[in-house]
Amino acid sequence: MHDEESLIRRAKQRDQVALTQLYEENFDRIYRYIVLKIGDRTEAEDMTQQVFLNAIQSISSYKWQGMPFSSWLYRIAHNQVVDHLRKKSKRITVPLDESLPARADDPGHVAEQKIEIEEIIVATRGLTPAQQEVISLRFGGELSVAEVAKTMHKSEGAVKALQHSAIAALRKALGRGGEA
Repeated sequence: MHDEESLIRRAKQRDQVALTQLYEENFDRIYRYIVLKIGDRTEAEDMTQQVFLNAIQSISSYKWQGMPFSSWLYRIAHNQVVDHLRKKSKRITVPLDESLPARADDPGHVAEQKIEIEEIIVATRGLTPAQQEVISLRFGGELSVAEVAKTMHKSEGAVKALQHSAIAALRKALGRGGEA
């Protein structure tokens, strides 16, 4: 944590190396969190970039409170997702044809993976907002239970209960009953 605190101090002084390090350490987790929330990879990439632009613009107002820097980034990402979903509900959209060839050796495997991911995204929409947030942070953002608890301002027990009920609901929605 002390290393992160000094890294943030340097980033607040616009140290490019520190800013780059914070970006590289957190980009994938923030991206996975957003893509799980909105279900659109291209849009998630754009939104993730915007999260980091917003973070850089307002890093001078960041106050170290002993929590991981990623918690602050997740809060920015959450607000970005809420804004996106609010705007999206007000406009009509037409899905793009994603028929571009995939960069993988086995197109069948890629197709199966894509279908599974889409099924999971659809299934998560049936969860409560709190369950969706826990699933996104735990598995999309790869945060620990303690980090999710801090980010969501809940107890670790509440996060564990939400995760358990969310996984049970997902298993049921995906027709996997008792499978692990």
